Amino acid sequence: MRIALTALLVLSATPALAERARALGIAPGPLPTGALNAITDVPGVLVGQVTIDRDETIRTGVTAILPHGGNIFADKVPAAIFVANGFGKLMGLSQVRELGEIETPILLTNTLNVPEAAAAIIEHTLAQPGNEGVRSVNAVVGETNDGGLNDIRARAVTVADARRAIAAATAGPVSEGAVGAGRGTIAFGYKGGIGTSSRVTPQGFTVGVLVQSNYGGRLILGGVPVLPPPAAAPASADGSIMIVVATDAPLSDRNLERLAARAMVGLARTGSAFSNGSGDYAIAFSTHPDVRRSPARRAATTAAPDVGNDNISLLFVAVADATEEAIANSLLMAEPVSSRDPATGQMRRVPAVDAGTVRRLLGAR
Repeated sequence: MRIALTALLVLSATPALAERARALGIAPGPLPTGALNAITDVPGVLVGQVTIDRDETIRTGVTAILPHGGNIFADKVPAAIFVANGFGKLMGLSQVRELGEIETPILLTNTLNVPEAAAAIIEHTLAQPGNEGVRSVNAVVGETNDGGLNDIRARAVTVADARRAIAAATAGPVSEGAVGAGRGTIAFGYKGGIGTSSRVTPQGFTVGVLVQSNYGGRLILGGVPVLPPPAAAPASADGSIMIVVATDAPLSDRNLERLAARAMVGLARTGSAFSNGSGDYAIAFSTHPDVRRSPARRAATTAAPDVGNDNISLLFVAVADATEEAIANSLLMAEPVSSRDPATGQMRRVPAVDAGTVRRLLGAR
């Protein structure tokens, strides 16, 4: 019976308007969301995006995530990175792993524009008041390859574009779907993109997740398999996803790595194949003021609060559930996107998941 029902998805002729996953009944786990159900529910976190559409061939952009609105280089945040499969170009990885901290905004973009995003971070950091003597900056840039819809060889993202994304970063609602770094991404043959979600634990801690989805496998939404669109290219399990996790829980970089690893639980629920050609990365950081690594703390022997191992399990639940919902939002909030392949001259249209049909599938379980 389920096979017949999932087939409905690819027969819908009039897609419904985009809707967030929760409106369709996709609400993983027992924990409540924050007020916005977004990574910006974590106090201090800011998100900015620049979407680039040019002519018929350029479909790309930049998404910036700031752990706080101050001088991040001066007041670094504890952080960690977990890699499930490392076919990707995550700039800044080795120093984050070595020192357990992030000192810049995190930028997401396409594979071949990582250098421009890094240059923007460096320029932004050097321009911050108080950083006049800075001579080394560990820029953190994640990417996925949007070459299916974007003329990626044109390297359309400029340093100025990436700086605009940083400057645009604000608290509040986060645009989702085919925006920012998700403008040209594709997931499971459908339009992927930017998605976000959050959870609040009984202790009052918030975990927020933002994803850039561009990967493959067998799509599952709300526990129901979803068939690829009929016009999709032969199914591929390759592709990548960037997952950014923020929390206001006071965590050490050791436990932030454990938190980042649990984001892969949510990714697995959506049908990811974790293939040889995938880049599956999660970056986690804490915004709690008492774990922020200020110049004074870095220069001294200090004590910092840390949620004990026996009390961390609900944070793991929170990140798994928020990751699953953020991915669903990235797909359900996307609209169809068309572009022209510069090599063949042919137009390609990548459809969006039909929210109305997904609602019917979920209701028929």
